[in-house]
Amino acid sequence: MRSISSYKDLLIWKKGIIIVVKVYQLTKAFPSEELYALTSQIKRASVSIPSNIAEGYGRNTDKSFSHFIDISRGSLCELETQLIIAKELGFIVNFELYNEILELIIEESKMINAFSKSLK
Repeated sequence: MRSISSYKDLLIWKKGIIIVVKVYQLTKAFPSEELYALTSQIKRASVSIPSNIAEGYGRNTDKSFSHFIDISRGSLCELETQLIIAKELGFIVNFELYNEILELIIEESKMINAFSKSLK
């Protein structure tokens, strides 16, 4: 961790931010009655990914960083599940953006796994 000058230099954090932006774009078209239900859950899960990466970095130990990377990975799985549920409920209207986010989730998962191994 010592060789990283800022969490903002981490590709896993940068990709996490991209996921958040795209998730917010996707959920704009969700039904308004879902604003405080699934839409809110999806947004929170997406924001949790880069947020936990940043928080873990800020804890300043590899052990703590690793723990928060694990939480970030969990949020990524949570987000994927919630997006699948939204699709099954018919809330997804932009399938191109939906598929793009799913691809980003796969990439982010691989990157987080590799980064996590480097901390252990």
